[in-house]
Amino acid sequence: MRWRDADGTTLAATALLGAMVFGAVLVPLAATTDPLAIGDVLALRLVPPFGRDASGAFHLLGTDRFGRDLLVRMMLAARLSLAIGVAGSVLSAALGTAVGALSAWRGGVVDGIAMAVTDAFLAVPRLVLLLVCAALWRPGVLTVLAVLGATGWMGVARIVRGEVLGVRALPYVEAAHALGVSPYRVLWRHVLPNSLGPAIVATTLGVGNAILLESGLSFLGLGIQPPRPSWGNMIAGGRDLIVAAPWVALAPGVALILSVLAVTLLGDRLRDRLAGERGPMARSLGERA
Repeated sequence: MRWRDADGTTLAATALLGAMVFGAVLVPLAATTDPLAIGDVLALRLVPPFGRDASGAFHLLGTDRFGRDLLVRMMLAARLSLAIGVAGSVLSAALGTAVGALSAWRGGVVDGIAMAVTDAFLAVPRLVLLLVCAALWRPGVLTVLAVLGATGWMGVARIVRGEVLGVRALPYVEAAHALGVSPYRVLWRHVLPNSLGPAIVATTLGVGNAILLESGLSFLGLGIQPPRPSWGNMIAGGRDLIVAAPWVALAPGVALILSVLAVTLLGDRLRDRLAGERGPMARSLGERA
């Protein structure tokens, strides 16, 4: 994507996501207090946004019920939520790509079994699978990543399977077979590069969904556990203060909404660009392979 061709919405989404990543990296490093430690509760708790505590320290977004700075905790949570969203979506995409590509390439019984399993998982709502898996294992980062990867691969598998079935019939694939190239080398070098465009778009769009699901699990107490902050458990921790101190829940809630919106807008833009350039891209990739 060339930046001079990008519209205002794309630039705004990119700037917003970049600012979130920038803040997630730098704000916790610049913090003067431990964002996980409970401070002087009586002196520091529930300082409003743009306020100062009893010691004179300024808090841009205020403090929570334990006297911890909300901006620092929100940016620390952004590290975790964004990393889990990206890693969970990539893990799902890798598994789905492997299943879909091998299913389409081998065909026959392998294809039938793989697609039957995929359809069976697709028939069960993902949220139900997430809740069951999260309840079976100890909550934590690795558990959330494993659950996201295990419950999000089916759509990508279907997409990649359809793309591989179409690409494998193209002339340059037949020419590679005629030259004696091994089947799996043909799949890796010639077929997959021309089949991954829609899967990349689905992976990008899946980042926002993974962030939402991780936050939902953490909100329910099945994901990231306090005192480690996540947008989900920060919202859960401030829901009973929504009248007395609304900023405790609103700050991470707004960050969650804006991050998911930015990722979704970028995914939509990428999908539009791919739809417009798919023909030239496929020819270029085919010649390169």
